[in-house]
Amino acid sequence: MIVRWIVLSLLLLAAPARAELNIEITGAGEHQTPLSLVRFGGDPLIAHSLLEVVGGDLARTGLFRLVDPAGRLPHSVSEVRSVEWEGTETLLLGSIEEVDGGQLAVRFSLFDVVRNAELMAQVVTAKRGHLRAIAHRIADLVYERLTGSPGVFSTRIVYVNRDRDGFRLVVADSDGYGEQSLLTSKEPIMSPAWSPDGRQIAYVSFERHRAMVYVQSIDSAQRRLLAEFPGSNSAPVWSPDGTRLALVLTRDGSSNLYLVGRDGQGLRRITRGSQIDTEPAFTADGQNLLFTSDRGGSPQIYRLSLADETVTRLTFESGSTFSPRVAPDGKGFVFSLFKEGLFYIAVQDFDSAQTQILTGGGWEKKPSFAPNGKMILFATEINGRGILSTVSSDGRVKQKMVAQRGDIREPMWGPFPK
Repeated sequence: MIVRWIVLSLLLLAAPARAELNIEITGAGEHQTPLSLVRFGGDPLIAHSLLEVVGGDLARTGLFRLVDPAGRLPHSVSEVRSVEWEGTETLLLGSIEEVDGGQLAVRFSLFDVVRNAELMAQVVTAKRGHLRAIAHRIADLVYERLTGSPGVFSTRIVYVNRDRDGFRLVVADSDGYGEQSLLTSKEPIMSPAWSPDGRQIAYVSFERHRAMVYVQSIDSAQRRLLAEFPGSNSAPVWSPDGTRLALVLTRDGSSNLYLVGRDGQGLRRITRGSQIDTEPAFTADGQNLLFTSDRGGSPQIYRLSLADETVTRLTFESGSTFSPRVAPDGKGFVFSLFKEGLFYIAVQDFDSAQTQILTGGGWEKKPSFAPNGKMILFATEINGRGILSTVSSDGRVKQKMVAQRGDIREPMWGPFPK
């Protein structure tokens, strides 16, 4: 496999949103589709900014090789002469028009050069200030048409950024733009978790000098205290239907798992004993919880049936395993594996119980899947400073997402936008 290094200088774009993360990509998919992004007709500055975002999105997947159109400027399928595009399999071409009320209408086509056939024709319309959102939507549509899987470029991520001023709970676009600070605190913030509809974040705050669980709206910034039981309240995670959360409480002395309604009512304890049970994660069908426990000695990952509370051990690694998150298709899960002094990101299949290590090892923790299951977001370090990284679910494509400032921890990839 040919290894490529791509540095995306996201700060150079003319769009108004600001990038807080610089992205470096290594690796490539087993097959890279040669794709040319032809400059769209219309305002050249808008066209340039739009295609910079689309190209950056598609390049980050490692599945596409971007081919320079070399000055050729067809804006519609009727203008394409396939014989002029040797070395390119697919063209993205189109035009941008300003319409009523400051709106942009972007018409684009995806053209198969090899088959001399149009694959897709779409129009995306939004306010001019939402140019990046238009670009992400186009990239999502292109990705889905060429791979068969939904794109995730319009999704968001959440993480905690610590700097000299304290802690910030941050939501950003999947490429690091559009940073939004939901909470700033002098005290630690931990374990942010997305609601299934992407409209709320549950998290742990120490602002009252002990761990309590809050739920906060992303749009309105309104928040409410969900769990303030005696002892520690931690590790919240939403059920797939959004009606309840699992969390970890020490109210009865030891660290055990509980369920609670999204309104904070109906508390139910679901594990018992003196062991440490923590880091719950719902399965895709909502019928089970994966969690980390030291009940067998070293921390390993277990599955608990919510119907009868039976527990099954899933990992039997020589080291320790932490932080399970189930794949969107429900066929397996990702976790952090600690052995011989290093943390790795690994995946395990439910049916075969086979484990695959995806990363080279380091300080690699808190993995979560992109909602299409193709990429995994996790926290790691460079020179002692926390950054974000992703790895493809097959381990081929990796990227580092380095913040302009601060120490990034506790990431989680959000759901598809509703």
